[in-house]
Formats: sequence, C-alpha cells, structure tokens
Amino acid sequence: MDEGSKLSSHQRRILEEYKSKGEHYVCACLNLHQPNNNSRTNKNVRRTPAGLLYVRQWNNLQYVSTAAFLLATYSDHLAGAGLFLHCPTDAAVPSAVLLSFARSQADYILGDNPLRLSYLVGFGHRYPSRVHHRAASSGGGGGGDFVGCTEGYHRWFGRNRSNPQVVVGAVVGGPDSADGFRDVRSNFMQTEACTYNTAPMVGVFARLNREINSAFASI
Repeated sequence: MDEGSKLSSHQRRILEEYKSKGEHYVCACLNLHQPNNNSRTNKNVRRTPAGLLYVRQWNNLQYVSTAAFLLATYSDHLAGAGLFLHCPTDAAVPSAVLLSFARSQADYILGDNPLRLSYLVGFGHRYPSRVHHRAASSGGGGGGDFVGCTEGYHRWFGRNRSNPQVVVGAVVGGPDSADGFRDVRSNFMQTEACTYNTAPMVGVFARLNREINSAFASI
C-alpha cells in the first residue's frame, strides 16, 4: 500500500501547506513571481548585479547555500516524478531550470563573479586570506603554549597579514549587495566562516558532480 494513502486529511493538508510554501520560495528564488518595485511587497528574492541571491549583508551566503540545496533537491524530485514547477509567471517550469540556477549560485561561490574570488576557502587561485576565525588567524604561542582570548586578540586579530592557517573548505559570509567584498578579519559580516554555509554546499557539489560524471559516462 502506498504510504501516502495512510495519511489523514489533516496530515495531507499540513503537507500541502509545506509544499505550497516551499514552491512559493523556489519561485521567488527563480524570480518568477509578479515583478514589483516595492522592496516591502516584492515576493521575489533580491539579487546582486551579478545574479547572486541576496537577503541581507550579514553572512548572506548562508541563504544562498541553503537555497541552492533546496533547488537542486527539488529539481531531482520534479524530474523523478515527471512534474513541472508551477509559478505565478510560468505555469510549467522544467526541473532543469532549478538545477541550472542552483549551479549558477555554486559557480558564483567558486569564483564566477565580478571579483573572480572564490568564497570557498582553499579553492581556486584567489580566496579570502583573512578569515574571521580564531584558530586560523592565530599562529599559536610556540612550543605548544596555549594562547588565550586576550593574548590572541592583541597579537593576531588586528594584523594585516594573511592568516597563518588556511581553513580549507570553509565558506565565508560572502559579498555585499553590490558584489563587493572586503577581505578584512574584523569584517565578520563578510569574512566569518560558518559550518551552516558549507554544509548545504556539500550536497549541491555532490549533485553537480554526479551530473558531470553522468555526462562523461555518456561520451
């Protein structure tokens, strides 16, 4: 018996609400709600001039990474079920459109942006070198000595040099609304490394890698 047939009408209604809200957000990411110049009532997610989703200045990439994960995941759901996404300005959005936009956000994070800067630390030729991260910005006390918060702040935090340690794999807060970025340790809104930025991108990268492998296998 299909598991869905066991649900009560109340449970079905709740799940339909989740689905409706989820699709509303996906359509907003794709800019497929009715256009509106009023920032307070516009249902579409803002974008930077270069096309990155933009929610707010403090750690904006947390929203980008989770949106990319949702888009990639829902794209697979639609493709597997043979369905289209229904949005206010397009009643039949193919699953490939969702995956393509998720890829564009991943590409931006990896360096396809006006600054040619990778926001994934350790990837590419240019990436943030003054990440707001205590362990990365501290060189240690030497000889295994413990470095306390006060000592670390005075000795390491204010330095203009690159961090002694590279936090490979960290995704920082990212650019501002104009695609700008200041690689300054004290600029925590843009340079802080957060696990919840990187975690969704693991799934996105895995999905995109699967697509690449499938393309090579078909050659």
